[in-house]
Amino acid sequence: MSSIFSVYEPFYDIDRILEETFNGHNGHVQRRPNGHSHSNNVDGAVRSIKPRIDLHENAENNLVTATFEFPGLKKEDIQLDLQNGHLIVSAESKPSSEYSENGYAVRERQYGKFSRTLQLPKGVKDEEIKASMENGVLTVTFPKSAPEEAPRKITIA
Repeated sequence: MSSIFSVYEPFYDIDRILEETFNGHNGHVQRRPNGHSHSNNVDGAVRSIKPRIDLHENAENNLVTATFEFPGLKKEDIQLDLQNGHLIVSAESKPSSEYSENGYAVRERQYGKFSRTLQLPKGVKDEEIKASMENGVLTVTFPKSAPEEAPRKITIA
């Protein structure tokens, strides 16, 4: 993959490894002293969950496709924002109120705020970014590189 753009999260892998190691994620269940399980935020702090992402570059079509997983969410639950050349993808999921909090024997699903930030190539215009959502998978496409401006001559006065 070229370095035209980057996923703007330098500590993502370290955070993920520490979270999985110490908080029992990635298929492991952490138990409370009373025997019930919980997923995260033992100290009550609000933490952003990083949705999984695939990035694919198509050099022939000059197109980048970013695919995000948002299981159980609808497109109305997801926000896409552009800020200073960054594409910010965010969402929030909440636990179902259908069941009592005390009735869970195992609770592995994560709830909370999701967020990922992508550095866009220079010169990408808002209207060139396309997004669609199907079955909990968000697909965002944008040009790999913007057309270069023709060189200009500057006359000296």
